[in-house]
Amino acid sequence: MNFIWNFWKTSSLIRVALAVIGIVAVIVVVAAVLLFRGAKEEKTPVMEETLEIQEISDTEEQDTEETLGEEETEQPKEAAEESPTDLAQKQDSEEEADAAQTDPETETMSTEQGTEVDVSKLLSSGAVAETEEITFGIDVARYQGTIDWAQVAASGVEFAMVRVGYRMDGSREIVADSNARYNMQEAQKNGIKVGAYFFSTAASEAEAVEEADWTADYISQYQITYPVAFDCEGFERADSALYGLSAAKRTDIAIAFLNRIYERGYTPMFYSSMNEMAGDAKWETSRIEKTYRIWVSQYPSAPYPQTEKSSYQGTHAMWQYTNRGTVAGISQPVDVNIAYFGYEGTAGALSEETPEEAKADVEALMPFTQVDEEVTAKDATNLRNIPSQGNDSTVVYTLKNGETLKRTGVSDSGWSRLLYNDQTVYAVSSFLTTDLNFQAPKQEVQEGAGSGDGLRTRFAERNEQMTAKIEVNLRKLPSVTNPDAVVVATLHNGEYVTRTGINEDYGWSRVEYNGETLYCISSYLCE
Repeated sequence: MNFIWNFWKTSSLIRVALAVIGIVAVIVVVAAVLLFRGAKEEKTPVMEETLEIQEISDTEEQDTEETLGEEETEQPKEAAEESPTDLAQKQDSEEEADAAQTDPETETMSTEQGTEVDVSKLLSSGAVAETEEITFGIDVARYQGTIDWAQVAASGVEFAMVRVGYRMDGSREIVADSNARYNMQEAQKNGIKVGAYFFSTAASEAEAVEEADWTADYISQYQITYPVAFDCEGFERADSALYGLSAAKRTDIAIAFLNRIYERGYTPMFYSSMNEMAGDAKWETSRIEKTYRIWVSQYPSAPYPQTEKSSYQGTHAMWQYTNRGTVAGISQPVDVNIAYFGYEGTAGALSEETPEEAKADVEALMPFTQVDEEVTAKDATNLRNIPSQGNDSTVVYTLKNGETLKRTGVSDSGWSRLLYNDQTVYAVSSFLTTDLNFQAPKQEVQEGAGSGDGLRTRFAERNEQMTAKIEVNLRKLPSVTNPDAVVVATLHNGEYVTRTGINEDYGWSRVEYNGETLYCISSYLCE
């Protein structure tokens, strides 16, 4: 009997011990799951240390209207306030999104807003294995000027959507973006994955297919890993070739482009703003999203996204969350994007032909009006390889009064384009004259006398606040040729100085900067 009692006590202890071990195991598993979920939720899509985003108000939430006429005149993204109709359409699209949840067993990328992208049903080139990782990128055109892609890569940017071309609204001519090849080339060299987009004004499916074929041919020599997007805006302008077309017809045109891009071996994607897509407002988005990736522009009121997802309730795979990003290596504001997907590797170029080395378009930020005239220097002026007085430019020659050159272009930014020994060079317009007999006037009052630069400058008194159109160097002397006319500072747009004098003959302004009298080129200034 004692043996049985002892055995029963021993087995009870074993049962208790096993129960305790089981409970502890369950607690450990639950804790591990909670920690894993917490770690995922803590992941933020914002590169706060590398990308600075200017604050955008609630009414600046909308998209670009890229206006193209016979001459390209794309405009910056303009603000558009959400009307009651827009809000109602958003609510309708939210209800549609909730009703259209996909099977949880299918391969999906879920968003916090309830929107799901069923990857298995979307057209994709399949060139590179896709991942569900969130990736960060920018979209660029010639309006960003000459980009230092090494700095961009170092800032953490993972992909770049490059505008490759557009169709003129009036002439119907397809034109390449002047920095497209350079941007694809340099992004690729610096390890940034590349996608592309075409700014379309196709008014028929045939034109859309033509645009898609042109795009596919143009990008074929580059490693295009990310999608190739269709971007159509400004179609409600009376002078647009698309004016009066129904949403259904415009959607047919977009689909024709996207299908052709897929047939040419690339992943197609459709770009538009939230207000145009929500509730099929301007596009039959419900048709497009079933087959193609959607890239939505929607700008939150915060200076940077507080969540990984756009508030747009429709299906979307990429979100453009600002058009005012500041990225190292880019001098102009830039669009910043979050993609809800990534790639394990980089796609190969579809063409075996090696592209020629592309150079940056040095005139990208300053359109030139064509002229054909002989000019000389009023006194002496430097001819530079690019229209800039910064360290990035090189002085090719100093043109002196009496020597003549052919001027081929004039820019509103204060530069002239000239031909010197069959080379394109640039000079400050205010230092040049078409009066080939011009003689520098002698002045009784001189500033910088004894400096040896030969520049005699009398200043008419002024007292006005000025800033730079883009940027301008502030110098010790009113000269670009005298070695003593060192650059003390560079004034940027938005920074103001007091202009105390101006010389109309030579184009110089005298300014007060941090208690110091300095000089700069007048044509670079504005009020």
